[in-house]
Amino acid sequence: MDDELVRAWRVAERESGVVLLDGFHPLKHALRFGGEVRRVLTADRGALLALAGELAPDVVAALEALAVEVAEERLRALAPRLHPTGVVALAVRPSVAANRAVLAERPRRAPVVVLENPRNLGNVGAVIRLAAGFGATGVVTTGELDPWHPTVLRGSAGLHFATAVERVGLPELPAGPLYVLDPEGVDIRDLPFPDDALLAFGTERHGVSAELKARADRLVAVPMQPGVSSFNLATSVAMGLFHWMSGRR
Repeated sequence: MDDELVRAWRVAERESGVVLLDGFHPLKHALRFGGEVRRVLTADRGALLALAGELAPDVVAALEALAVEVAEERLRALAPRLHPTGVVALAVRPSVAANRAVLAERPRRAPVVVLENPRNLGNVGAVIRLAAGFGATGVVTTGELDPWHPTVLRGSAGLHFATAVERVGLPELPAGPLYVLDPEGVDIRDLPFPDDALLAFGTERHGVSAELKARADRLVAVPMQPGVSSFNLATSVAMGLFHWMSGRR
């Protein structure tokens, strides 16, 4: 029986738009925010349902219908870095067209976070989690990194399903005033962010590119003590989104 389940999983994971959810929290958020969850495998079905009953009673019924128990070694063949909660799932990501429609919608009531050529999968996951928590319209990335990579989904706790997440080229950025975080900009405390802003952050190592700076409507700087090179990417995004939210009271 376990072998049949694994074979069916291998077929399903190759379908277009299917992504891996590794751990309880990505699965919980995919279910909570309307994601299409196809398969759920767990090493201990009773423990999974008990955990859901404690932390997320709203998804218990869905898990009762979806969760199938298999041996832990079978799970580790599907997800080598198996989460301590012992559950993996396959879900269908929102279509590119659907995400782009959300990002393009005007008037926009919350900013879009732009990550230019990010390099670290964990950083991108943390940014998506922040964007969902602050109610941003979405997160767009440029460059080669896949923002729907399983490690990014793990870092975001599956909150990709709570906000629009897409990869675009610089010419394809959504419309709206572009506020670029850069040390040469004006002090962030002196400049409120409009609801329809694009808040752009550069790569972890090199900052924003000359091309993105040239497109900026405003350059904005977060004050730092002398000798400090930079803030972590997710920290910078959190400060930018908190600054926006603080101006909306």
